[in-house]
Amino acid sequence: MSVLDAIRDHVVEHHEGMLFDLVFAIGWVTVVSVLFELLGAPQLVYYGALASGVVAYYGFVFSLQQAKAQ
Repeated sequence: MSVLDAIRDHVVEHHEGMLFDLVFAIGWVTVVSVLFELLGAPQLVYYGALASGVVAYYGFVFSLQQAKAQ
């Protein structure tokens, strides 16, 4: 199996999850960028807010799974 075949199989198998990840990432970066552009906060705080998107993503996905389970 070539590398391209492996990538194609992975994308076919996980395309919905990958799309959700992409939409969340674009939304998070957009909201943080607009918010910090309006507030004029320091660059380090901006990077921290972008990095906190990882925690926000896992928190959102966990709560979504809990809601689906109930």
